[in-house]
Amino acid sequence: MRILLINLGSPKSLSIIDVKEYLREFLSDDCVVDLPKYLQQIILQLFILPFRPKKTKLAYEQIWSEKGSPLIYNTQLIANKLKESTGIEVDIAMRYQEPSIKSYIIKMKEQNEKELIVIPLYPHNAMSTTVSINIEFEKLAHECYNDLNYTIIQPFYNKTKYIEALGESIKPYLDDNIDKLIFSYHGIPERHIKKSDLNGNHCLKSIDCCKASCNSATTCYRSNVYKTSLSTAKYLNLVDHQWCMTFQSRVSIIDPRWLKPYTDKHLSNLPKSNICNIAIVCPSFVADCLETIEEINIRGKETFLNAGGESFKYIPCLNDSLEFINLLSDLIDETI
Repeated sequence: MRILLINLGSPKSLSIIDVKEYLREFLSDDCVVDLPKYLQQIILQLFILPFRPKKTKLAYEQIWSEKGSPLIYNTQLIANKLKESTGIEVDIAMRYQEPSIKSYIIKMKEQNEKELIVIPLYPHNAMSTTVSINIEFEKLAHECYNDLNYTIIQPFYNKTKYIEALGESIKPYLDDNIDKLIFSYHGIPERHIKKSDLNGNHCLKSIDCCKASCNSATTCYRSNVYKTSLSTAKYLNLVDHQWCMTFQSRVSIIDPRWLKPYTDKHLSNLPKSNICNIAIVCPSFVADCLETIEEINIRGKETFLNAGGESFKYIPCLNDSLEFINLLSDLIDETI
């Protein structure tokens, strides 16, 4: 029995070639850019790859260390702690680039290891994360090692220990001076929400559709993150005006209609409403990475302070915290 943690991935290095190759693989995923293939590739080849790699490289340069990509390093720390906790061998793989899922499955076959628990490190359901990993892993397992017995653990957005872990990570950053807690989630196009609608007539049909409990809510990313936010706010004894949800990391050239409100726009507007002291957490990420360190704690902080904000507290991801390791251990025990 082995455990495999799967996260998004990073460029192999800071070279433009490696950054470009990472973006090419990531944005060629039909679950990420779910347009007709010809249109997806036209946008990618003509409007993204000629320009975005340089900008992405500059962003990575601000967070890259001698240990390499923070995402991969922090994911490995989680694996190390989880192995200590469970006594089971724990490895990591990335959906894009290295270490690859394919190479890991081939290694399992070479070592005649047949039992595997796969944990996608995404708390919430989404086409571009959990669905993409499920499709890719199942395809590669069938192609490379059909005798592999594996179980893919489902998103844990509503698990009690996840809410407790998230709440405990936030507590040290909240005090009487904080005007509002911001839950900033990775954004996705609205069409992804509609495609995940099991009923076909529920998602984005009303302002409060995400508050409902129904089949569509279980697979709806927007509903999942709302329930995480609400449960965590209740755990922290926050009332409605003390917290809010926003969405970051949109790529407007792919689709202009992404989930709102936008984190960057919200940060620039908060001081106008006399919200000048905030704490911000990014629950769709469990390991600190480009989107949390550079996008939020560097650019987001600068946006907020330049707009008149007074204090900005970034709350790190769960990373290898004891509470998060306990959650993962419980998920493994339930699966076994």
